Amino acid sequence: MRSQIVTSSSGYGGRRYSPRVFTEHGALMASTVLRSEQATAMSLFIMRAFVKMREALATNQKILQRLAEIEKTLLSHDSALRDLYQKLRPLLSPPDTNPKPQIGFKPDPKA
Repeated sequence: MRSQIVTSSSGYGGRRYSPRVFTEHGALMASTVLRSEQATAMSLFIMRAFVKMREALATNQKILQRLAEIEKTLLSHDSALRDLYQKLRPLLSPPDTNPKPQIGFKPDPKA
């Protein structure tokens, strides 16, 4: 099958062409069937490559999880800092230059 929207009529589904790659298990099976030193060496090489690839993917997954945790923490800190800034903003503004008249009784300073 070569397309997601068009299917060929030969055989009503399934694989039309042989795959061009080995899976990890396919490499192991090929080395057991062929029983040659070169096949065994290549099988070990492929197995080691799969192990390295699996380790790299696991490491990437751990990094992505850690980044998600950091992002979540930063978002909570961001909202807390935003609230703090909103509360401190009135205190940072300069005082009013025109004093407000006091309400109530004022004694005459001349008397």
